[in-house]
Amino acid sequence: MIAIASPRRRTKLSAQDRHADNAVATKLHLSKTLARTQASKAKAEKTQPAKKTASLSPAEKRRKTILARKREAVFARVIDFIGGDVFLEPDAERLASTPPADARVPLERSPGEAKAAAGRSLSPYLASLYQTRLLSKEEEQFYFRRMNWLKFAASNRRDRLDPKRATMKQLKAVEALLAEAETVKAILITSNLRLVVSIAKKFNEPSLSFEELVSEGNVALMRSVEKFNFALGNRFSTYATYAIQRHFFRISQKCRQQRTRFASDDEPVRDRAEEPRDPDLCTPHQVGYLRKLFTTFLDDLEPREQQIVVARFGFDGGKPKTFRELGAEMGVCKERIRQIQTRAIGKLKSMAENAQLEQTVGDWL
Repeated sequence: MIAIASPRRRTKLSAQDRHADNAVATKLHLSKTLARTQASKAKAEKTQPAKKTASLSPAEKRRKTILARKREAVFARVIDFIGGDVFLEPDAERLASTPPADARVPLERSPGEAKAAAGRSLSPYLASLYQTRLLSKEEEQFYFRRMNWLKFAASNRRDRLDPKRATMKQLKAVEALLAEAETVKAILITSNLRLVVSIAKKFNEPSLSFEELVSEGNVALMRSVEKFNFALGNRFSTYATYAIQRHFFRISQKCRQQRTRFASDDEPVRDRAEEPRDPDLCTPHQVGYLRKLFTTFLDDLEPREQQIVVARFGFDGGKPKTFRELGAEMGVCKERIRQIQTRAIGKLKSMAENAQLEQTVGDWL
């Protein structure tokens, strides 16, 4: 027998199917709506920065540009300091911030000391140096510690910043520490300038004046201030004296090498030995021919070139003159005389080649 479902049973199954179909349709609708929402949100995030940048005022753009340049400058700056391990101790900041009892800034001398120094016959620069007193050992240690601790603090503060998000206030805080370090460095340099003068007096370098030698020594002093390790407990003058003397020795050696390599203008003429002459090499007729030919060559030169060649080599029968002497006579520098002579000799060589002078003299010999 075949079982036939009743109409009530078929109605119940159809209702369940409709409910399932509605649920599937609802899920599809929700998923499409969610996808559209996410796509719209992503598109808005991409276009939002452009709209925000476009909406900036000229003043805000200018401030943003200045901030970017400031970040680049601060993070590109090299910060070197000495004694990093010392600053890791608990009382490092206190020691670097508490000056000794006898510390005085500015470092001016007492009126009596200044008056005694003024009594000496010194140049204005040297006299100004004696207006500054020397540092005691305790002051010296404090200022070196202070200078390097400020650089250490600036370096640590900068390392904690984000190069792309650092604010102007944070960057200025780093620059303030470095600026104070430069001020302390200036105190150390100023109080030791007399040391350079005392060392320079012992070096006699003909190629440099005393002022130039002192200037070179000041450069070595500045470098020594940067490299001195205060944590060892030594006096700075001991370290700086050695560094400045080494710098002066290098300068003296370099100047001696230059004097040896580049002789003065008149030395080749004075030191050149007179070559022996053999009267039998050329006949009087040949000598006359050479003189006439050379006179023709000289006539083809410019008047100033002719004057310099004749005077430099004594073709007029007089004593050969140096570049310096000719420069004084003609009102130009000796280097200009050298240039004119080089040009004139080049012309004479070309004339000799065109006249086949070398071949002619070779046939005679």
